[in-house]
Amino acid sequence: MSFDFINDKHKKIHFIGIGGISMSGLAEILIENGYKVSGSDVNSSHITNSLKNNGAEIFIGHKANNVYGSDIVVYTAAISKNNSEILKAKELNIPLMDRATFLGEIMKGHKYNVAVAGTHGKTTTTSMVSHIVIKENLDPTILVGGELDIISGNVRTGNSDYFITEACEYKESFLKFYPYIGIILNIDADHLDYYKNIEHIKDTFAKFIKLIPKNGYAVINYDDENAREILKHANCNIITYGLKSGTYTARNINYDKNGCAYFDLYKENKKLFSIDLNVPGEHNVLNALASICASICLNISQSSIINGLYDFHGTHRRFEIKGVKNNITVIDDYAHHPTEIKATIKTANTYPHKKIFCVFQPHTYTRTLSLFDEFSEAFYGVDTLVLADIYSASREKDTGIISSDMLGNSIRNKGINCLNLHSFCEIASYLDKNCTEGDIILTVGAGDIYKVGEIFLKNY
Repeated sequence: MSFDFINDKHKKIHFIGIGGISMSGLAEILIENGYKVSGSDVNSSHITNSLKNNGAEIFIGHKANNVYGSDIVVYTAAISKNNSEILKAKELNIPLMDRATFLGEIMKGHKYNVAVAGTHGKTTTTSMVSHIVIKENLDPTILVGGELDIISGNVRTGNSDYFITEACEYKESFLKFYPYIGIILNIDADHLDYYKNIEHIKDTFAKFIKLIPKNGYAVINYDDENAREILKHANCNIITYGLKSGTYTARNINYDKNGCAYFDLYKENKKLFSIDLNVPGEHNVLNALASICASICLNISQSSIINGLYDFHGTHRRFEIKGVKNNITVIDDYAHHPTEIKATIKTANTYPHKKIFCVFQPHTYTRTLSLFDEFSEAFYGVDTLVLADIYSASREKDTGIISSDMLGNSIRNKGINCLNLHSFCEIASYLDKNCTEGDIILTVGAGDIYKVGEIFLKNY
């Protein structure tokens, strides 16, 4: 496969921040298609090591000299305009392209682009759709924001017209995409370091839905009020779903001992078929409905839908059982927004347990500050909450305005048993001394809080 915007496979594409989950996926797609790839990142990881083993030239650390010999430089929205590699590329007149634009250009080469958008659930839903499309033998190209066992990572390079990807709304990135099917799972207040308010966010999703062509499909969660509001902006086929409303609904929902749902799928008042899920929680019923609707739009068989969803056991870092030690179960989840945290805790309470010890690492100072009140009320349902320090994204600096200790004080004022600890080893030691047989350790956050569970499992 070749791409119109890179007409010469001898050209070299350099990625700034190549270790990121999305950037690494784009790099892998190019490597698989015979292009020369280089990239830099602050730290090495299993992702950068894998890319290096597959033929990419990897630089650890951002340095101006890294871009020499490049024909195109790709960067993420998190990279500063003052980054040394950005500045050198400009000096050398090397074309610069942001990640979203680059991904959009790759999407142009495919007819059936499935773009999964929404504040919550993008990775899981993208993974569910991927399982179904693979089960149908459609040979898709896949780019997912997590590691998925069926594709042995976060990317799959196919040789067909089918492309499945997450569509992130941060800094309006998804407005550079070319969706044939646009899924909108929900619309919530987030990324308030960029967006002014929820109205600004809804306006951006309205622009996204307008990108879908007349013969394409908008798949909308009709239970979500904000998502419902933007339907009026669609100029394409509309498919709605929900637990309470929508054309396609889940009825007769029941849960097994691990909190995984089985339900009947209805189109209006007609039962179509039954679904068994192997991922827990009510929110995953909604994610499954979204993936089913997208699959119906692609004319995928009923058997592939049923079997694809049954075979899906989750994405890494999405309610992932990391291990069991002394009959204490360690579960990790990527939830970093109050709405996601509530859903994760609700799911944890359906899982067999005595007590839930939740370890939360707030993700970014901006999000913690802008959603402070919502975070303060997100942890009902846990027996003990341990707060780690705020995870600082590369695009942010600690101004001293907000801290994990401040959040802890607010949560304690709500009557929740909460303590602040400031190192992972300290947290793991606390868990070892206080957890007993039958308890759950739930590590939550989009940073590196999963390491606490790994320390506990390895050292205690």
